[in-house]
Amino acid sequence: MGSDGFESKKPGGMPAVGVGRPVAVEFAHRDGVGSAFAGLGDSASLVEISGVIKWFDASKGYGFIVPDNGAADVLLHVTVLRRDGYQTAYEGARIVVECVQRAKGYQAFRVVSMDESTAIHPAQMLPARTHVSVTPTSGLERAQVKWFNRLRGFGFLTCGEGTPDIFVHMETLRRYGMTELRPGQYVLVRFGPGSKGMMAAEIQPEHGAPGLSSH
Repeated sequence: MGSDGFESKKPGGMPAVGVGRPVAVEFAHRDGVGSAFAGLGDSASLVEISGVIKWFDASKGYGFIVPDNGAADVLLHVTVLRRDGYQTAYEGARIVVECVQRAKGYQAFRVVSMDESTAIHPAQMLPARTHVSVTPTSGLERAQVKWFNRLRGFGFLTCGEGTPDIFVHMETLRRYGMTELRPGQYVLVRFGPGSKGMMAAEIQPEHGAPGLSSH
């Protein structure tokens, strides 16, 4: 494997260099690996990539890998996992995959190995019911997501420079029909003082449901 963490697996092929933008889901059907790689054939160049699971949602059927060299995220589809004997992938697990390059980046084609010793397992996550009631003292304000981790069940919002961060719990999202937040996303929020400083009491997307993102 080269120093950049990538190695071409195609016989006689040149080492892969660089990657494109984060990949997008291009599967015609979620129930078959074949449809994901239709038309690639046996001559498709496979690139071996080592990295860490960024997140994986079995209910959605996909997740993303962060390559060791910090390059663009790699899409990991549930059918690839299950074909190679894995039921899911936990955040933080180390993984080696063989990938194919699509128009918008790399997609995992085969799981070579996965080490879960560094993974965050469900038993390590926050308890399902840890929410503290918050009485809002603000109006419905526009805020930006600074950071959010679905497995840990919380994140932080900001209303701008010089304002205190606003803690947001996963239960608050669920209460208002949301399932995730992504960095840079704008939301509307009511907040008030709580045990962790300012805490979100109500939250809703600024413009409808958030779209697919690897972040």
